[in-house]
Amino acid sequence: MREKVKEALDSIRPFLQADGGDVELIDVTDEGVVYVRLVGACGGCPMSTMTLKAGIEERVKEQVPEVKSVEAV
Repeated sequence: MREKVKEALDSIRPFLQADGGDVELIDVTDEGVVYVRLVGACGGCPMSTMTLKAGIEERVKEQVPEVKSVEAV
């Protein structure tokens, strides 16, 4: 599952990088929780929660249905 999550994050990465940010995969649990760290401009952006839930989590869950949630650390 970790490899599928990496691929999903890679598909989102260009959009984040266009705004000066990025996302790092920290962990994927057996329960389907993905932990990521938003970096660069995304790390301190007031819209980072929306980016995480409406953008990153939605795309990851679409591509990897086993994922239950994506959480920032």
